[in-house]
Amino acid sequence: MDRLSAMQAFVRVVEAGTFTKAADSLDLPKATVTRLIQTLETHLRTKLLNRTTRRVTVTPDGAAYYERAMRLLSDLEELEGSMNQARVTPRGRIRIDVPGVVGREMIIPHLPDFYARYPDIQIELGVSDRTVDLISDNIDCVIRGGELTDQSLVARRISELRFITCATPEYIRRHGKPMHPRDLGDTPHRMVGYFSARTGKVMGDTFLRGEEKVEIVGNHILAVNDASAYLQAGLAHLGVMQLTCFMAGPLLRSGELVRVLEDWDAEPIPVYVVYPPNRHLSSKLRVFVDWVVELIGREVMGGLKMRCGESGE
Repeated sequence: MDRLSAMQAFVRVVEAGTFTKAADSLDLPKATVTRLIQTLETHLRTKLLNRTTRRVTVTPDGAAYYERAMRLLSDLEELEGSMNQARVTPRGRIRIDVPGVVGREMIIPHLPDFYARYPDIQIELGVSDRTVDLISDNIDCVIRGGELTDQSLVARRISELRFITCATPEYIRRHGKPMHPRDLGDTPHRMVGYFSARTGKVMGDTFLRGEEKVEIVGNHILAVNDASAYLQAGLAHLGVMQLTCFMAGPLLRSGELVRVLEDWDAEPIPVYVVYPPNRHLSSKLRVFVDWVVELIGREVMGGLKMRCGESGE
């Protein structure tokens, strides 16, 4: 029996929750994964998994074996990394998931710089605003904005996103310019709504002015769950928007958008890199994370004045 392959297969089945997902992530036939687990259980003389038609659960012995197997596999990967060129020139595949706007507007345009540094790393980049399961989807890390709700994950805060409130000149011609955030809760004004893909709930917007704080769910005729769709809805004159500075900056300079409620600030949101628990941070993932931290810090903070300052409006 190839105990290493069997151990790797067992760990992936536990993390993915099904033999099918585990086989897909390992690029193996499902029958091969099943045979590896059966052989491992026979070798250990204990049942590691309980199987049903819908899901696989871990037995008490399986849970104990999983913890030890994870540590052994992580140690092995670290050992191999220290003994070959991958420590100097990281290589291999990583799976990353990022919000749509961050992926399209920030990360993808700068990837040539990353590949100039690390040409042997292959990235599988999920770009969407949906919530993913890092464990079952076998994702190495995600970039997420907002406060985190899953305390089992490991998170590193890397920056924050700043927002401004804006609308098209045509919207203002039709509806006038709002003078206070509460105007956006009543006709004739409206906002473009944004709803959570996870809960379906339309999210509110927060406005700050000195010590004053106003939270509203704006009057809306359209709500979307994707940042690009949100922007396009605003450009179609369907409502006022709160846009990130790096999205709004070029449109403010071109005159396609104008700022409204200038004396009010939108509440910034923190940005995190998030890892699954017990997941070894390999050299290839570490250099990607360090590059993302550098990139977002430069784009969000270093370019803030240029993109959202008075000269851009």
